[in-house]
Amino acid sequence: MSGSHIEDRAERPSGRVALALALTAVFVVVEAAAGLWSGSLALLSDAGHNLTDAIALGLTWVAVRMSARPPHAGKTFGYHRAGILAALVNSTTLVVVSIGIFYQAYRRFQSTPAVRSEVLIGVGLVAFLVNAGTAWLLKHGSEDDLNLRSAFVHLMADVFSTIGAVLAGVAIHFTGWNWLDPAVSVFIGFLILWNAWGILRETVHILLESAPRSVDMKRLLGDLKSVKGVNSVHDLHAWSLTESLLALSAHIVIDDISISQGARIRRDIDEMVRSRYGIGHTTLQMESAECESCFLYCGMAKNHTSRRKERS
Repeated sequence: MSGSHIEDRAERPSGRVALALALTAVFVVVEAAAGLWSGSLALLSDAGHNLTDAIALGLTWVAVRMSARPPHAGKTFGYHRAGILAALVNSTTLVVVSIGIFYQAYRRFQSTPAVRSEVLIGVGLVAFLVNAGTAWLLKHGSEDDLNLRSAFVHLMADVFSTIGAVLAGVAIHFTGWNWLDPAVSVFIGFLILWNAWGILRETVHILLESAPRSVDMKRLLGDLKSVKGVNSVHDLHAWSLTESLLALSAHIVIDDISISQGARIRRDIDEMVRSRYGIGHTTLQMESAECESCFLYCGMAKNHTSRRKERS
């Protein structure tokens, strides 16, 4: 059995997350105080919504700090999955937020209240600056990190919300059409739901130990067999620890050769899967026996063929 060490290549942006959290928390306090002072329910409601962003950022920060911890006897893979769990919670709360937006929009369509457009525009502009600034802090690295992406989507949802609120406020000011406020909210709710669903689906995909979406298993099997010295491959697994940290294990059938020759084959496989598939952790068992039908990949191939025949 051989394995390459897991290298954590992800940047640890805990400082940027902490700054975004501090800015959001301060804005929540200021907005809540302004709502109490002015008696504005809209401001108090938005402060409550921004409080969910602060909670999401706090969870993201904790997960970033946890995932930086080294592995130990109790957690041999370390805490990489902490970020995935945080993304799962954050994306779930985004779904809840969007449902809440739909409910409030429905109530406002039933009985549309008068909207103070000048307050809506003024607070919306300030909220846009705060949310856009904190979202910018988290954008770097969010492409390959579900934890950061879930927090980034939280903040971008607020950016679009505030843009919609400002545009609705301007339109209401000139037309008096108060129904534009809930109409814009419905559009924003669907936008939040769409992004939340993508993150939720990816986190569940990773937690179920599914094959990475970027890895074509059939092609991977063919590439493994094409490595010089490899006779066949079975018991093949590929999965994701995080979105950017991929792992693979397999039984490699080779001739009855020396250990040093087997080590050369292992190194060739490690280099191939790293360069072609971005898989940074491999666990390979070198064998000199033929593939048996009970082993995983052989069984998967047979089952796949059987299902195709049934469909036809």
